[in-house]
Amino acid sequence: MSYQWLTLWGYLPDFIRAGWLTLQITLLAFCLALALGLVAALAGASRVRALRFAAGCYIELIRNTPILLQIFIVFFGLPSLGLHMSAYTAGVIAFGVNVGAYLSEVFRAGIQSVPKGQLEAASILGLERSQVFVSVVLPQAARAVYPAIVNNLIQLLLGTSLLSGIALPELTGTATVINSRTLLYLQTFTFTLVSYLVLSNALSWIAEQIGRRSFHPPLVLRQRSRNPLARRSPRA
Repeated sequence: MSYQWLTLWGYLPDFIRAGWLTLQITLLAFCLALALGLVAALAGASRVRALRFAAGCYIELIRNTPILLQIFIVFFGLPSLGLHMSAYTAGVIAFGVNVGAYLSEVFRAGIQSVPKGQLEAASILGLERSQVFVSVVLPQAARAVYPAIVNNLIQLLLGTSLLSGIALPELTGTATVINSRTLLYLQTFTFTLVSYLVLSNALSWIAEQIGRRSFHPPLVLRQRSRNPLARRSPRA
C-alpha cells in the first residue's frame, strides 16, 4: 500500500502547479465578482428604472441557472459569436459573473443595514451623495457583510473544480488526469480533497487576519473592554 502513495508522490509538482492555478482563478474571478456585485447593488438601488431592471435581470438570470451551464456557454457558446478565449479566461469570467450576482445581494443587504438617521445627518452636514457613500455607508456595510463575502470566496475556490469540465488543469482536472494514468482512485482523490482543505483553510485564516486588522474596534472601546471598572456606570 505504501508504494502506491510513493507513486502518487511523484506527481507532487503537478499538484502544486494545479493548486497555484486554482488560486489564481479564484482570486481573479473574485476581484471581478466584487466589481460586478458592487455595480449591480448600486444599480439596483438607483432611482433610474432602467438600471434597476437591468440589475434585477442579471441577478435573476445568474442565480437561477446552473453555474456549469454558464461555464459551457462562455467557453463553448461565445466562440460562435466570434469571442474566442482560453479555458483559463473563460473560467475567470464565468465565475466572476456568477459570484458577482450573489455578492450584489450581499452588498444590497449591507447598504440597507446602515441606519437612515446617519444618512440624514450626513446630508444635513452638506455632504454629497458620493461622499456619504464612501465615508458613511461603505465602511459600515463592509463590516456587516465581510463574513458573507469571505464565505463566497471559499465557495468560489471549491467551485473551481467544475472547470475540469472544460479541460482546465486545476486541482480536480489534474487529479482526473493523474488518476487515469495511475488508477489509484483512493489515493489520488484523497490527496486532492486534502489539497482543497488546505487551500480553503489558508484563505479563511488570511481573511480572518485581514478582518481583524480592518474592522477592529476603536482604541478607546478596546481599552474600555479590557478594563472591567470602565464598564460600570458611575454612582450618583
